[in-house]
Amino acid sequence: MLVMRGIVKQFPGVRALDGVDLDVRAGEVHCLLGQNGAGKSTLIKVLAGVHQPDEGTITFNGAEARPGSPIDAIRLGFATIYQELDLVDGLSVAENIFLGHEHARLGFVDRAAGRRAAREVLERLGHPEIRPNAEVGRLPPAAKQVVSMARALSHDARLIIMDEPSAALAHDEVANLFRIIRELTAQGVAVVYISHRLEEIREIGDRVTVLKDGRTVAVGLPARDTPTSRVVSLMTGRDVEYVFPPRSSRPPGEEVLRVEGLSAPGAFSGVSFSVRAGEIVGLAGLVGSGRSEILEAVYGARRAAGRVLLGGRPVRRGVTHAVRSGMGLAPEERKAQALLLDQSVTANITLGSLPGFARFGWIDRGRERAEAARLADLLDIRPPDTERPVRTLSGGNQQKAVLARWLVGGRRLLLLDEPTRGVDVGARAELYAVIRDLADRGIAVLLVSSEVPEVLGLSDRVLVLREGTVIHEGDAAVLDEHRVLDMIMEGRAA
Repeated sequence: MLVMRGIVKQFPGVRALDGVDLDVRAGEVHCLLGQNGAGKSTLIKVLAGVHQPDEGTITFNGAEARPGSPIDAIRLGFATIYQELDLVDGLSVAENIFLGHEHARLGFVDRAAGRRAAREVLERLGHPEIRPNAEVGRLPPAAKQVVSMARALSHDARLIIMDEPSAALAHDEVANLFRIIRELTAQGVAVVYISHRLEEIREIGDRVTVLKDGRTVAVGLPARDTPTSRVVSLMTGRDVEYVFPPRSSRPPGEEVLRVEGLSAPGAFSGVSFSVRAGEIVGLAGLVGSGRSEILEAVYGARRAAGRVLLGGRPVRRGVTHAVRSGMGLAPEERKAQALLLDQSVTANITLGSLPGFARFGWIDRGRERAEAARLADLLDIRPPDTERPVRTLSGGNQQKAVLARWLVGGRRLLLLDEPTRGVDVGARAELYAVIRDLADRGIAVLLVSSEVPEVLGLSDRVLVLREGTVIHEGDAAVLDEHRVLDMIMEGRAA
């Protein structure tokens, strides 16, 4: 169906694509793999009409295709679901689904017809509970992902590109996503699927193409039969053990955080636990189980009843007091909630501690840059130029910049919400090593992740959550993924 040959795309100082090839057949799920910065996003933006290739050819169903704009791509039959969802928060679900091709009658938008059609698409996706007239900005991330998929389906596309579609979805929602993908491919629709979760590639993929440094290093590998070690080696150019760093043999230190009877209506209730110095405690549960909300409550960003004690002293509610007390939060949506994308790496690292660099009311830029450079070297942020905009870094290095912010001046407690979301295999291993190293330095870490293997592999102790309640607490080393998922799904401790 789709043949791309020798695609080249240059930006000032960067050759993002350097002769990429891609073949996609009708009715298949073709997985596109590569580390952050390998060229995946640029390639799909070429297909989506956002970027125009400098060299190369694209043919679709035997005819030359060169989408000059997103509208051209849609008319050709291409639909793209981006990792960073491009929805309009102030509009309704139905208005987002049919944005640009609204239902009209006698020259006027027929909102009732739009709502009916939106309801049909949402039911087809298995989510009739999402109301067509609901404001998109008020929906949780998983529901927004469904709306973005509904918009792609509304165009009757023949080629659908999905960039990390499962990143914000719970375990059962991923199964529903795969059901929809299989229905589409059974109708001859081709799907280009991008994911850093290799187990998903095995389950849903047919063939795999691997990119590295803007070049194609493998085309059409069988998704189910290619060993993981082979895929990782192609992506990184080196052999990488996909393992977690060893847990510390030293016992944890004194209690840093104690949470007693924390409750927030509709989110979680009666949550109690502690975290000690040098210990990583993980929260495991489905999306909507209250994991992220608990972190927000501990940090003072969400109102909740109960007590939060840091170093044995009650913490007054509010983010400012949390920071002053020695807490740091790396939120789930780093681009929207943590980073000033057009500011430098230095500015992002020192953002939470500017008073510490002030002399007589002025910021000492030399000290600020030196401290940012020290932390960038400590966490191996690449490239090492801390004066470049943080927007230009890969996802893994952006996440390192967020972690570095909370090392300025020292922190006692780090709250990490989905620290490796959208990060490739190689960068994940680096982040795991960074987080374990921080714990080994005596920092207490409270971790949330949608990936149960990640929670188990990185944590010392795990709390299993279901519908806002802790149903099990135990040593991570004696738990396994199947047991944790059984507890989550059944709602009772094993």
